[in-house]
Amino acid sequence: MVKFYSNTYSYDYNFPAVSLAYFLRYPNPYSRHVASTDTIERFFDPDTQRLTTVRLHVKQSRLPPAVLKVLPKSAVGSDENGRAQSFILEKSVVDVRQGWMETESKNLDWNNVLSVIERHTFRRPEEGLGTVDHRTDVEVSVTLKSRIGEQLRKKRQRWGDQATASSVAGAGGEEEPVVRQGWFSSWSSGAVRAAVESISLQRTERSQPKAQLGMSVVLDRLRQGGIQAVLEAMEHDRELAP
Repeated sequence: MVKFYSNTYSYDYNFPAVSLAYFLRYPNPYSRHVASTDTIERFFDPDTQRLTTVRLHVKQSRLPPAVLKVLPKSAVGSDENGRAQSFILEKSVVDVRQGWMETESKNLDWNNVLSVIERHTFRRPEEGLGTVDHRTDVEVSVTLKSRIGEQLRKKRQRWGDQATASSVAGAGGEEEPVVRQGWFSSWSSGAVRAAVESISLQRTERSQPKAQLGMSVVLDRLRQGGIQAVLEAMEHDRELAP
């Protein structure tokens, strides 16, 4: 089962400002948990006038307490409070000539627990609407899919119904997350997957508006003081990070 989140909104800034703010958005008052951002690859195609960028974000994340109750510590690699580093790979393509930018971000770790793919499309409004110079439309979608038990199920099908969880895990080399003992132990892997996805969707519904507010802060800093003001504020936000 897969969970989806989607939303549309607009920034009251032109496309060049919004696309620039996107690359300068971390950290901000709503995203101080982002520890670092590194550019892995950047390529400009002179024929299409498109800029492709691949970046790696390192975030200090905290899993929801409800998820921690379902999964053992070894499955998520976090401390007893659910804090852990997470690595996010982001790819973006900017078309300056046509006035659009598409981005895709996905987590590189915890994939055995939850895969999160986040996509954004930033677009300059069509000409003739009277708002081309001071508005950018945004479409966002998030796909959440838990893979708990998926690998084990596939191996059992390959080996036969008589294969045990321990024999399959030992042969595959990577042990699947096991539900904690207690009343959660009566849950099937499907029930646990559904719970993880539902909890994560609720968290996404709370975090996406904050991400939008963070971008608005960066855009306002650009308007007030340019890139220098943004860089100074980023340093301040970094010092205030928990």
